[in-house]
Amino acid sequence: MSDTKPTVLFVCVHNAGRSQMAAGWLRHLAGDRVEVRSAGSAPGEKINPSAVEAMREVGIDITGQTPQKLEWETAQSSDVIITMGCGDACPVFPGKRYEDWKLDDPAGKGVEAVRPIRDGIKTRVETLLADLLPA
Repeated sequence: MSDTKPTVLFVCVHNAGRSQMAAGWLRHLAGDRVEVRSAGSAPGEKINPSAVEAMREVGIDITGQTPQKLEWETAQSSDVIITMGCGDACPVFPGKRYEDWKLDDPAGKGVEAVRPIRDGIKTRVETLLADLLPA
């Protein structure tokens, strides 16, 4: 890790739910101390409305985000790559820190089902942040 701020890339298949919620949490909790990116191996057309609503309930607006295609350069230039259920579609680069977060896919679920996923992501993001930016 260099003197520059760490870069974290969240990857899931559609970049419409889990990775967007994780990116929203990290932006919210880290402010400008971390560069936050998210992408999907097969991006959807829009963010999952239940994910948007679940994040709105905790005061985080992710409506301005759009699903992005995972680009090789984006992954290559990230310090930490967090995957969420994209399996073999996620690229592996030597020397990167990887974590695979096992999370239910919020696709097609109502906000009630998405809340526990949102809260689980928050806990993981807090742990990641404490590790990236020790007090």
